[in-house]
Amino acid sequence: MTQEESSELIRLAIRRSGGPTVLSNLLGISNGAVHSWIRKGRIANILYAQKVLELSNIPVEQLRPCE
Repeated sequence: MTQEESSELIRLAIRRSGGPTVLSNLLGISNGAVHSWIRKGRIANILYAQKVLELSNIPVEQLRPCE
């Protein structure tokens, strides 16, 4: 999967989770942190990735692709 594809999948997960602001408030992190996941194409923190999985129903393996 390319970084662009990963970024699109992260965008989808964030949308399904209520959007960047809602998700950042739910996780207790900054809105900028959520946007950095989009730029990087992955959610590095496994705990956040698992929470986004619960909210978006996108497999954690796709949210945290191996490099």
